[in-house]
Amino acid sequence: MKQRLAIGLLVLAISAQVQAITLNEARAQGRVGETLSGYLAPVRQDPETLALVSDINAARSESYQKLADSNNLPVDEVAKMAGQKLVARAQPGEYVKGINGKWLKK
Repeated sequence: MKQRLAIGLLVLAISAQVQAITLNEARAQGRVGETLSGYLAPVRQDPETLALVSDINAARSESYQKLADSNNLPVDEVAKMAGQKLVARAQPGEYVKGINGKWLKK
């Protein structure tokens, strides 16, 4: 079961790369950051950033739900596991939201 979940999380990471240029640009520009909840959050509140965050989070939500269903886990547990991995993988200079709810620059 954990192997299927790990494979599913890998697929999620790969599917996020479909929009990777836009997402990577937004990360590099400090417009978005990862959270421990598994969802992207806007650091800046401009329309372009908010639309990107909405699109990415909708895709993540769908992927988390599929993984949760196939592994008989609560969707929030899958999202939190993904969030821990995404925060850990954030590159130097990118933003992550700490457990205190404040943005930190890695």
